[in-house]
Amino acid sequence: MAAPSMPDAGVNAKSQPTKQRLIDAGMRLLLKHGYNGLGIQAVLAEVGVPKGSFYHHFSDKEEFALQVLDTYMDAVHQGLDASLGDTSRAPLARIRFFFENTRDAYDQEGFLGCLIGGLGQELSGVNDVFRQKIDACFAALAERLAGSLEEARQEGAIARDSNPRDLANLLVDCWEGAALRSRLRRDPKPLIAMVDFYLGALADSAQTDIR
Repeated sequence: MAAPSMPDAGVNAKSQPTKQRLIDAGMRLLLKHGYNGLGIQAVLAEVGVPKGSFYHHFSDKEEFALQVLDTYMDAVHQGLDASLGDTSRAPLARIRFFFENTRDAYDQEGFLGCLIGGLGQELSGVNDVFRQKIDACFAALAERLAGSLEEARQEGAIARDSNPRDLANLLVDCWEGAALRSRLRRDPKPLIAMVDFYLGALADSAQTDIR
């Protein structure tokens, strides 16, 4: 979903522990090439460490990719904390802020899209471990968004009979589809249009309640 800022591959990164440098490189390469296109040798070459260093920290490529996903999700939750936790904004404005920040991160990275969604499309049909992991990532994201949607419902900013969990799941689904279209086009317009349409529909639902 939300893309954390890509780790710096420059000189400063060399001061990080080897495991973190491997994970950071893995995140960049997984976004660019996917799981099946990821070569351990390419990760080692980018970090500048021998193969033994990799297998000291990870048993195999699958465990490595799963830990990269965990790191990615940690950054997503940090973004959610910063956006949804900003009580100076109305609940729907917090949601918009989160997705605008995500869109900006995609832009900086050349619209490589969402690591969770990309791996889900690639692996969910062939690998149950990744299918369950990625489903859990999306569920956690939807749960966080549902909290803000519930606040909006209580304030009358969306229809009183709305189901925040259903709306949050729909939002995640719509965003992931828009993220794919943006990656294909290298263009933010699908992301902008989706958020505008979704939040506009929610606002309209509240006006229908009033009428």
